[in-house]
Amino acid sequence: MDGIRKAAIFMISLGPETSAQIMKQLPDKYIQKVSYEIANIDHVSQKEREAIVNEYMEMSQAREYILDGGIDYAKNLLNKALGTQRAKEVIDMLNQIQLRERPFNIARKADPAQLTNLLLGEQPQTVALVLCYMQPDKAAQILVNFPSEKQSEIAERIGTITSTSPVVIERIEKVIESKFATYIENDTEHVGGVNALVDILNQVGRTTEKTIVGELEVRQPELAEEIKASLFTFEDIVSLQKGDVQKVLREVKQDDLVLALKGVSDELRDYIYENLSTRAVETLKEDMQFLGPARLSAVEEAQQSVVTVIRRLDELGEIYIMRGDQDAIIE
Repeated sequence: MDGIRKAAIFMISLGPETSAQIMKQLPDKYIQKVSYEIANIDHVSQKEREAIVNEYMEMSQAREYILDGGIDYAKNLLNKALGTQRAKEVIDMLNQIQLRERPFNIARKADPAQLTNLLLGEQPQTVALVLCYMQPDKAAQILVNFPSEKQSEIAERIGTITSTSPVVIERIEKVIESKFATYIENDTEHVGGVNALVDILNQVGRTTEKTIVGELEVRQPELAEEIKASLFTFEDIVSLQKGDVQKVLREVKQDDLVLALKGVSDELRDYIYENLSTRAVETLKEDMQFLGPARLSAVEEAQQSVVTVIRRLDELGEIYIMRGDQDAIIE
């Protein structure tokens, strides 16, 4: 179901008075589309109505979590509340909505190859700002086409941006739009930081990632360490092959594992159990039962210890973390 129909059903569910107040806040083009859709809906089932209201509540909750503590905080809470798969779907939908409201919309619609050619002549700080506002996978496609020394400089700019003046953004956006005008396929504040860079690096492939992080280790060691810690999160364990998880668990200290599993989703905990022997699971459950309350900082530290083991084994080639354009494993 498309967004316009969902909006129409949602407003029908809210009743005329509330819907009228919402309608006043919409841009004219959406008022026309939603009004047309409302007029052409004859019947809405209770199941359909409940599904759309629930989706709205999840999206609203996700937006509040992001505002309160950022994207990682939101993912963590949503994973616990909704499960990993549904949490990812909600975050992805919210990201799509926010993308349409963000600057450089015209650049996000441009062909990556043409966009790369235009950005190659721009200053690193300009390229970094544009990439901060783009889809991570598309930003990754563009970044890998820059010379390696330029990649590191752009990555450094992305990772150290904390805020940018709206006036500066608007000025750069106008310049970029004028250059993109003949290339786009369709007619038509805080940015950047470590999270934006990690999203991009997660898509560029292992070789490019290593090159960029290696350069940053020399230029900005603290930024490099923060990036390395964020590239693979504890919740991402479910993306590993079972054989790799078993290798990791053999290397992890029991005390760290017990503490790391405190408060995680049932899906993640069950995946860990599936990769342990029956006796090991029983021991782990007993240790968790007797653990009692634990400080969040201690839990996060234990989870990071597990992630450190995963990163080390990945660098040694003993396990495999799937990345953007990295080659598949051949058995």
